[in-house]
Amino acid sequence: MLKWFRNFMNRRTATAKVRNAVMNHFASYEIFKENRKKSEEARSSQNRPHEILYFHKVDDPYSHLTIQFIDRFRSSYNIQFKPILVGEENPETVHEPSLYNIYCLEDVRRIAPYYDVSFSAHSYPSKDLTTKANRILSAVKEANFGEVGKEVSTALWSADEGCLDELLKEYSVSEKDAQKKIRDGNSIRDEKDYYFGSAFYYENELYWGVDRLHYLERRLSELKLGRANEFTPTCKPRLVAPSTLSSSKQFNLTYYPSLNSPYTFVSTKRVRQLKENYPINLITKPVLPMLMRMMTIPTFKAKYIISDAAREGRTHQHEIKKIYSPIGKPARKAYSLFPIIDEMGKGFEYIEALLIASFQDEINIGNDTYLEDLVSSLGLDWSEVKKYLNSNQWKKDLNHNLQEMYAGNCWGVPSFKLTDDDGGNPFYVWGQDRMWLIQEEVAKRSS
Repeated sequence: MLKWFRNFMNRRTATAKVRNAVMNHFASYEIFKENRKKSEEARSSQNRPHEILYFHKVDDPYSHLTIQFIDRFRSSYNIQFKPILVGEENPETVHEPSLYNIYCLEDVRRIAPYYDVSFSAHSYPSKDLTTKANRILSAVKEANFGEVGKEVSTALWSADEGCLDELLKEYSVSEKDAQKKIRDGNSIRDEKDYYFGSAFYYENELYWGVDRLHYLERRLSELKLGRANEFTPTCKPRLVAPSTLSSSKQFNLTYYPSLNSPYTFVSTKRVRQLKENYPINLITKPVLPMLMRMMTIPTFKAKYIISDAAREGRTHQHEIKKIYSPIGKPARKAYSLFPIIDEMGKGFEYIEALLIASFQDEINIGNDTYLEDLVSSLGLDWSEVKKYLNSNQWKKDLNHNLQEMYAGNCWGVPSFKLTDDDGGNPFYVWGQDRMWLIQEEVAKRSS
């Protein structure tokens, strides 16, 4: 009953004022800067060291990737580095566990070569091997965590039990003690309002894996903690795809956005640029926001998502400014016009404009006057389009889009599906983080 009520309240337009206030608070750059300043002042006044926490989950593919760079990172800065072993994710934060697990493996297999890291696993380690890995790392001193962690991770993901057994001779605690260490680690992770492994924490900010480590490094460099004269990221993918690409081959790129997703908003500028600069036919297939799919997002996860999307938006010059969440009736009204607008050739432009209204201009996109002005600005006839306002075809279409997205083990937005011109050879990716991977794949297929 409680879960049903939370879902109901999440969908109700009546809660919009509270939801908007919370989202704007988490996204605000001014509040972000003020909080960072206060955190540093508090650390300094308490004479605390510059301590970085790193949450490591041995059977998390992303942790395998991140552990490869730990020693290089810690040796580049004058910091205290504290590794913390963690276990299973908070179940509230993983909405499609089976899809999530499959996708994580596939994602790391794809991106690892760009970081010059070997990872070829198609399945997760056994419970016995995972236990051995945790027993070893529970006994390792903090100074040796990176070195031994790499060895343990390589052995674990290649099912090299012999190597783990050899390491157990040198580093070992009981299974009971290892379990306690992980419980303690989970508690610390929970206290810091995070939920996955492969993440860093420093003074009230979180940084997930190799994708976000550069933000932490930039912050440490601004504090004059870097040992080098110039800031150089510890790790970044080795990319070869050009910013523009011409090819005799054509590709289809299906884009799965939702109207309440800050990450979707952050992606739109680059999606448009990809459409303009690469040989792709862009197909836009929106889906319902997670909160309108009977899913709940805990407040601590929502805080991370919005604040992280905000910093990603600043990085990509597509900043979140003032938010008016369209959850509920506004989204339903806006979605109801999508099928006809898409049929008229303006599907992506319509979604892009709606997201700008919601995440920059603080506009209620369910307002009829706004929708009329938007449709007219797209060069379409409002008298024709408005006939479909509050119609029902969109519900069937969005459900079909969602099932298509799920077929690629993607559940969140934005997701993408790249295919050859004939619709074959599908390549699914989830998240605006992986738009670079789409470009790399197109470049590879074009050569």
